[in-house]
Amino acid sequence: MSTNKKSTSQKVASKASDILRDPTSSAIAKSLAASALSQKGTGNQTGSAMEDKAAKVLASDKYSKDTKEMAASVLSQSNKER
Repeated sequence: MSTNKKSTSQKVASKASDILRDPTSSAIAKSLAASALSQKGTGNQTGSAMEDKAAKVLASDKYSKDTKEMAASVLSQSNKER
């Protein structure tokens, strides 16, 4: 299986940190932010369950711009062979 070499940018990592510290952030936003942050400067890739969650967020109109940004970052770091 090939490896995706992308990692979370500093801008997205900073936003993810803000989301995780914000008590009003939704559980799904925090989950996506944690995933994005775990991929900052590491070789970690997005797992299939998180890929599904991120895809559903992007396809829905009910999530905020920040939540969708986390979802997009997470999806961009998934394994391309899946």
